Amino acid sequence: MLHLLVFSPMQKNPLDILSTFWGFTAFRPTQEPIIQAALGNTDVLALLPTGGGKSICYQVPSLLFSGITVIISPLISLMKDQVDALREIGIKAAFINSSQTAAEERESFSSIINRNVKIVYVAPERLKS
Repeated sequence: MLHLLVFSPMQKNPLDILSTFWGFTAFRPTQEPIIQAALGNTDVLALLPTGGGKSICYQVPSLLFSGITVIISPLISLMKDQVDALREIGIKAAFINSSQTAAEERESFSSIINRNVKIVYVAPERLKS
C-alpha cells in the first residue's frame, strides 16, 4: 500500500537549492510562483510548454521537504532521463516502471524502503501493484 504524506518544508531557500544543484541564479518567471505555492501546501495546476522548466517546479520543493517525493509519470523514457540527470547532480532518485528487470525493481523498492532516495518516479500502472 502506498501512503503519501505531506511534510513541512525544511528551513532552506528554494533559490539556494536551484543554485546548488542546477547552477542557475534565478528561476524563470513562471517557476517561482509555482514552487512557492507548492511549498505553501497549496494545490497547483501548472501548464508550461515543452522546455518550460516543469521539472524544476516539483524537484526543488521535493528537496525542501523531508521524506520522499513520488512523481507519477506515464513516460518511461522521460523517467529514466530525469532519474539519470538527478543522479548526475547528486540527488538520489529512482523509478518504478515496466522497463525494469525484477532485480532492478527490487533494488528500487529497497532504496525506497531504506529511504535512500529523495525522488521516485512511478508509472501509473505500477501504483496498483
